Amino acid sequence: MKYLELIFTEAERNLACDEALLELFEAQHPDDGVLRLWQSETYFVVLGHSNHLAAEIAVTACAADGVPILRRVSGGGTVLQGPGCLNYSLILDCGKFGLKNIGATFHYVLNRNRTSIAALTGLPIAVAGISDLTVGERKFSGNAQYRKARYALVHGTFLLNFDLPRIERYLRMPIKQPDYRHDRPHADFVTNLSVDADRIREALLSEWEACAVLDVDLLREIDRLVDERYGRPEWSSKF
Repeated sequence: MKYLELIFTEAERNLACDEALLELFEAQHPDDGVLRLWQSETYFVVLGHSNHLAAEIAVTACAADGVPILRRVSGGGTVLQGPGCLNYSLILDCGKFGLKNIGATFHYVLNRNRTSIAALTGLPIAVAGISDLTVGERKFSGNAQYRKARYALVHGTFLLNFDLPRIERYLRMPIKQPDYRHDRPHADFVTNLSVDADRIREALLSEWEACAVLDVDLLREIDRLVDERYGRPEWSSKF
């Protein structure tokens, strides 16, 4: 597997990069997979593809604080991004890794990530719900996916040293909740791992055996996706 060092200051370009990577692999099959890791220096909210903006987000608070609201191409819940949150993106060849459906793909990716983080931290990391990683029944990693014919995009977050009260300010209680949440508010449901991002990064690179750089030029495709989708208010507010 390859890895990609490509981080943008603009939130919409970071989201577009994931889709551009998936489209590249689907069209050209350059490798069996790639791992991308990135962090944002600014806060922004990201809706899952089909989430309803007004139901999921405290829009007035976001507007008052200048927090952008964006939408990604994958499913899953609404998240707040920003400093102290490490993001990963995996493009995987479904045939090679035996990823026949959404459930099998989450099972495969989350268990590998769980094993890696547990070995690094010594903490009792668990897979919970459909797509979460937890410690002490508190979520520190949420994950989503988007599938094409041959490849799948699986991406997610690791809360490491995040300003957790901001989640309560900008995000409403989600309409859909995993059973293990038991209607807990954000403050009682999420937690930080309190681990340096570089240590998580190295653990993930090792777990996924991402030892060579993917040499590609995605900038034109990223620009197109931003112009046509991620940078357009009507994309973010379509539901």
